[in-house]
Amino acid sequence: METVGVGPPSVDQIRERAVRLVARLRQAAEANGHDPTRLRIVAVTKTWSVEVARAALDAGLSLLGESRVQEAEPKVAALPGAEWHFVGRLQSNKARRAVLAFPVIHSVDSLDVLRRVDELAAQEERQTRVLLQVNVRGEAGRAGMEPAALAEVPSNLPSTATLTGLMTIGPMGASEAEARDVFGRLRVLRDQLEQAAGIGLGELSMGMTADAEAAAAEGATLVRVGTALFGPRGETLVSSAR
Repeated sequence: METVGVGPPSVDQIRERAVRLVARLRQAAEANGHDPTRLRIVAVTKTWSVEVARAALDAGLSLLGESRVQEAEPKVAALPGAEWHFVGRLQSNKARRAVLAFPVIHSVDSLDVLRRVDELAAQEERQTRVLLQVNVRGEAGRAGMEPAALAEVPSNLPSTATLTGLMTIGPMGASEAEARDVFGRLRVLRDQLEQAAGIGLGELSMGMTADAEAAAAEGATLVRVGTALFGPRGETLVSSAR
């Protein structure tokens, strides 16, 4: 087994890790009755330099994720060939910049934010795709819409931005069974919302390095992975405090 050390990985290292990871996750998806070809990796490059983000793109990972708008902007400018996904908490004062930088936003955590992103997409003439972040278990202090709030979505569908699915963050330190329960419940909520809204919601953004297999087993289409591809964050990384 490869030892993942501190420091920026090479293109070959990233490619090898990605191939093994995708194979494992697609096997988990297929074993549980899900189409393995629909599962894709969002390579989360937060706190890594633009050179590492470029290495990920060169390794064949075209979906790159960031969680801070100000950190992402120079990477987005340097690597226009990537499809950039915003996966962090969306602050209202950064919403316009997020819409300008990211064609896909995973973390729309309220109807107010959905309306704001839709308004900005219209103003900036952007074809923004959005996912609604759901706090599946209604945990205090955790970002995301309450499951009951999804009942209001059909009457609040965006007119310019495109709603493409749901997103959640799995419980920290959870067992595989606990993680699968949360991810499975998100899939059920997605299916219910599809029927209520009369639209296709093909994306399920769920799972990170620690719970990626549980997410794949429950039908994830977008898995947000950083450490499994790039290794632990260390002194060689860019500052996240910009």
